[in-house]
Amino acid sequence: MAPRKSATASGRKPTAKSAKKDLSEGVVAEFDRETELKAHREMLLIRRFEEKAGQLYGMGFIGGFCHLYIGQEAVVVGVQMALIEGDQVITGYRDHGHMLAAGMSARGVMAELTGRRGGLSKGKGGSMHMFSKEKNFYGGHGIVGAQVPLGTGLAFANRYRDNGLISVAYFGDGAANQGQVYESFNMAELWKLPVIYVIENNRYAMGTSVSRASAQTNFAQRGVSFNIPGLQVDGMDVRAVKAAAEQAAEYCRSGKGPVILEMMTYRYRGHSMSDPAKYRSKDEVQKMRSEHDPIEQVRARLLEKGWASEEELKAIDKDVRDIVADSADFAQADPEPDASELYTDILL
Repeated sequence: MAPRKSATASGRKPTAKSAKKDLSEGVVAEFDRETELKAHREMLLIRRFEEKAGQLYGMGFIGGFCHLYIGQEAVVVGVQMALIEGDQVITGYRDHGHMLAAGMSARGVMAELTGRRGGLSKGKGGSMHMFSKEKNFYGGHGIVGAQVPLGTGLAFANRYRDNGLISVAYFGDGAANQGQVYESFNMAELWKLPVIYVIENNRYAMGTSVSRASAQTNFAQRGVSFNIPGLQVDGMDVRAVKAAAEQAAEYCRSGKGPVILEMMTYRYRGHSMSDPAKYRSKDEVQKMRSEHDPIEQVRARLLEKGWASEEELKAIDKDVRDIVADSADFAQADPEPDASELYTDILL
């Protein structure tokens, strides 16, 4: 048997520790007035849209499961700011915010939630299964963790075509324990695929806290054995998210392989609309709202720096509410799909 090579032998692959030297943790992007206002508006649109979706669900216009993104808005808005045209996004079932951030119309998203003809999946996908080829949005997936190998496949296509694009695969702390995630990590690093794995750690997988379900609770380190670098990010600060996502995107585009970004975030509502969230206290939720709300952080900076007045921010909120109200009116008035749609979009 040939002697085993030493750890310093030439040709040894770089470790995650050495790769991480290309990334810096704790960086916060500098926002100018225009960027702050853009972040505020986009996060507010997601917040108001989800609030309206919750109302429509309670009124019986939305059926099935409905997972709201309230509280986590900074993650998707910050990441989207780091992407370029053509980059692909794929996520799980808490997906409405990702669609809006990707530029999909509020009308189309809301109509899909209500199962109407004008929905982005023609009323056949519902809350968890919406897609937009035009916006490079590949779902919306109801199976926990299923989007991760698919997002890895998108990255493989980009690498094969050598087009300079990357894919972003979002998943939660619960999905991070799925076996297919680690198969994806292995392949992505082996083939140096340009994919950012964004783990949205909102502390609870349905009603199970991270500490009860995960032996290793630092998800940014989940790629260490595959030599994938990772960063832990304040997912409640859109500036920190943007800074981390920009670093990750540059790393991926340079041909170095995948990156893991663990976004420390929090959802204010239950896992889904049917979840009373009795596994956590009201004080815990209120503390996060009062001290770490992503939208209020931006609002406070705009006011403090004199970049916007109370009247201007109220006008933005009114405009956003009007967009959401219009989407709700459209979604309730739009007809349901024709029965013939049962036989379309089927692959055999």
